[in-house]
Amino acid sequence: MTETTTAAESAAPHRYTAALAADIEARWQDFWEKQGTYEAPNPGDGDLAGDPAVVARPKKFIMDMFPYPSGAGLHVGHPLGYIATDAFARFQRMTGHNVLHTLGFDAFGLPAEQYAVQTGTHPRASTEANIVQMKAQLRRLGLGHDQRRGVATIDPDYYRWTQWIFLQIFNSWYDTEADRARPIDELVEQFASGRRETPDGFGRWDELSDVQRAEVLGEYRLAYASDAPVNWCPGLGTVLANEEVTAEGRSERGNYPVFKAELRQWNMRITAYADRLLSDLDGLDWPEAIKLQQRNWIGRSEGARIEFPVGDDKIEVFTTRQDTLFGATYMVLAPEHPLVDDVVPAVWPEGTHDVWTGGHADPASAVADYRAQAAAKSDVERQAEAKDKTGVFTGAYAVNPVTGEQTPVFIADYVLMGYGTGAIMAVPAHDHRDFAFARAFELPMRCVVEPSDGRGTDTRSWDEAFVSYDARIVNSAADGVSLDGLGVTEAKARLTEWLEREGIGAGTVNYRLRDWLFSRQRYWGEPFPILYDEEGVAHSLPESMLPLQLPEVDDYSPRTFDPDDAETVPETPLSRDQEWVNVTLDLGDGKGPRRFRRETNTMPNWAGSCWYQLRYLDPHNSEKLVAPEVERYWMGPREGMPHGGVDLYVGGAEHAVLHLLYARFWTKVLYDLGHVSAVEPYHKLYNQGMIQAFVHRDSRGIAVPAAEVEEVDGEYFHDGERVSRLLGKMGKSLKNAVTPDEICAEYGADTLRLYEMAMGPLDVSRPWDTRAVVGQYRLLQRLWRNVVDEATGEVTVVDTEPDEVTLRALHKAVDGVTQDLAALRFNTAVAKITELNNHVTKLREVPRSVAEGMLRLIAPLAPHVAEELWRKLGHEETIVYADFPVADPAYLVDETVTCVVQVKGKVKARLEVSPSISEAELEAQALAEPAIVGALGGAGIRKVIVRAPKLVNVVPG
Repeated sequence: MTETTTAAESAAPHRYTAALAADIEARWQDFWEKQGTYEAPNPGDGDLAGDPAVVARPKKFIMDMFPYPSGAGLHVGHPLGYIATDAFARFQRMTGHNVLHTLGFDAFGLPAEQYAVQTGTHPRASTEANIVQMKAQLRRLGLGHDQRRGVATIDPDYYRWTQWIFLQIFNSWYDTEADRARPIDELVEQFASGRRETPDGFGRWDELSDVQRAEVLGEYRLAYASDAPVNWCPGLGTVLANEEVTAEGRSERGNYPVFKAELRQWNMRITAYADRLLSDLDGLDWPEAIKLQQRNWIGRSEGARIEFPVGDDKIEVFTTRQDTLFGATYMVLAPEHPLVDDVVPAVWPEGTHDVWTGGHADPASAVADYRAQAAAKSDVERQAEAKDKTGVFTGAYAVNPVTGEQTPVFIADYVLMGYGTGAIMAVPAHDHRDFAFARAFELPMRCVVEPSDGRGTDTRSWDEAFVSYDARIVNSAADGVSLDGLGVTEAKARLTEWLEREGIGAGTVNYRLRDWLFSRQRYWGEPFPILYDEEGVAHSLPESMLPLQLPEVDDYSPRTFDPDDAETVPETPLSRDQEWVNVTLDLGDGKGPRRFRRETNTMPNWAGSCWYQLRYLDPHNSEKLVAPEVERYWMGPREGMPHGGVDLYVGGAEHAVLHLLYARFWTKVLYDLGHVSAVEPYHKLYNQGMIQAFVHRDSRGIAVPAAEVEEVDGEYFHDGERVSRLLGKMGKSLKNAVTPDEICAEYGADTLRLYEMAMGPLDVSRPWDTRAVVGQYRLLQRLWRNVVDEATGEVTVVDTEPDEVTLRALHKAVDGVTQDLAALRFNTAVAKITELNNHVTKLREVPRSVAEGMLRLIAPLAPHVAEELWRKLGHEETIVYADFPVADPAYLVDETVTCVVQVKGKVKARLEVSPSISEAELEAQALAEPAIVGALGGAGIRKVIVRAPKLVNVVPG
């Protein structure tokens, strides 16, 4: 501490400093917690029932996306959204709302499990320690959360209800006639009564075995187990979701190779809700870019289903261009297609081209080798527009149903089992990928859509496919159907009619959306409440036995394998605990105690975050997921919110599709089954930007600590070595993280809050600059000085009326800040408060009404200092529920405006006039102005153009 600093502090012992801020902030955080300041009451009886008058207020349910409790703790980029929602929630409380704002933790998942593998620490222990650390960091920021409502997905009392929801989904089916989910028992009754026939291949319901009945119901259940192609990562010993696989076909975590494998997995039939997931987007207040991503992910397309006979089987394709059927000269199956093994002959057919075989002596070995190659690629790699197309002939031929021609059937990795039917009819003349494949394998092309670029219909001279939706169909006529001369739309309709008449296809709608893979081969996740009997039939665990808790195990890791060995299969940690897996239970179904085997996969980390908004509403309800009247109050549909949901949901755009889509699906199932009144989980979505920081790298490309980098003449050095500097993400691994604790210690939490809100628009990424934080620190120091004498600590405001200029400054700030906070424009709100505070700083004395107005304006953004000064001004009640100031319209209008007066188009005078002055008054005043009289020099006036109140143009005669 310098002598200058010591002298300054001695002269101003009551100055707002970091030490004073720390004391103020800790005291008020303790006060809020003790008083339950942020506790929002629920309607009705129960743990959270409160003052009926408060419940009668308009409600606001404000949420942040679930944080994961990382062991690295928070850096200053993490709280950006939390501070924003806190400021918005405080503003809503001050404008008379009953506000529900809390925060929980999405605490299952792979990071904690891998940490357990490395250290031997139980995932629960490390996760709970991380939660404690994050809670302390968040508390220090003064976030106004209702602490009674916070949840963690790892708590058995929480995942009891995650398991309960899974059972609701498992015991439901989608009734396409009613367009909603219904209990599976209603479907069983329909089969048993004969009102609904069992699917083809099964007999009467009363003749079926338990195994056969389970197989039938599995075709309908919204949660079902099936053999499915999955991303198998031997190096991690687990199956990965698509989003966990890089474009290079490797695991995001560990960078291990990922292979395609067939495994028995749990799935959610989200595809049943595709149309509703699409149509209900229209009623949501979401960014259009996010809606578009969801629409594209669901991928609704209208086309036709067409059957191609191949031996005794049929290959079914879906196409949106059925009008080009006459141009289909070969077919392609995904390597994983179940028909591949059935259609492959023992030997190559006579006349097979060498280029089709891949150099193999027989079709079976060619297919096996190619499948192995394809399994080593990710879906992204397989769909990439690579120059060279790969594939192999299966040895089978299918029949084009409209031409009767034999068309060779290939397998190729650019066709995915997860899209359409996993098979395509290839029309190489009119599809770029098919064109490249046909050229590589010397396959024929037939032009059936007349080119409009003059190239003609002889495809031998073409360099690329001709693709058009606005052209004439040619070369497309056969017995019973002709498309020649038709446009694309008309031709599609005619061909569809012919397919349906012939019974070999039909018009249909297809979706890019696939059913949701819901299994993970991990320990640290929710156990499935499913039991398998000795015949392998799946049964629900009775609700009275929930929650099914994770057992204690010695080894948390899945069994890992040689990363390059694609033939391995997972061994889950739970499967090694045979005492937990194999149990004798009475399920209450009248069959008495029986032996069962538990499901040894666990749910994905998405499960707990699909419904957490509901548990925030009624976190201590042990009888129901949520009390109906509580759910209706906080989330039910109302004017402007046709689907109901959370009023404001803030989080990163990286969750645009998966989390949001899954949560929407779960909500719709619960709505269909009568458990909730909201059709959608989140009404308004707002994506905050990212706080970035400079990353400095040495000559090896290794990140060096940003805090140790020195700038010299525009270049950057670390330990004397020049380093590069590039703006990027903030994080521990990049050695550029700044913790909120550091900033709070140096300036105080209110300064950090103000700086993060002032940096720029909330939805835009912005660079962190620690040196700029001091600007908001000085704002608070000036605010403090406007109320408190730094030398004595006495309050200095006076009980006098402010002058008119100050009143105008105050009410303009109130008007602007009100609009800004309501629209989440926090950066401009801070700017307006700063402008007002600067004006007040220049006053000789500060009127009490102005000081209190400023404190109420800044309270949502800097709550601690606002509370402290509010109390110093004599208020016993917290400022949290003080009325937000309301602008007086009379002070929003400028007292005068400047009017420009021109003669012959040149400015000759400027007048200060009333904004409400009439045109006649303004003309008279302008013509009487001495400067205008002089400019006219006695000349006559031909015309006067008046645009009150800002312009008069005089045209001499």
